[in-house]
Amino acid sequence: MKVTAERDRCIGAGLCTLHAPAVFDQEDDGMVVVLDDSPTGAAADDARKVAEHLCPGKAVLVTEG
Repeated sequence: MKVTAERDRCIGAGLCTLHAPAVFDQEDDGMVVVLDDSPTGAAADDARKVAEHLCPGKAVLVTEG
């Protein structure tokens, strides 16, 4: 899997960092930072959940394969 974030779509809500802290962080301005772009195990599951259900700006993208 590959995790990316489109910062121009990020609204800084912080749900990614709350639900997948091993994968995401936020800068001081609230914008998302990807810490691990190829997570595995539970971190990968958390990243998928963020991308599919939690990111209000749909800024988090997960590509499988």
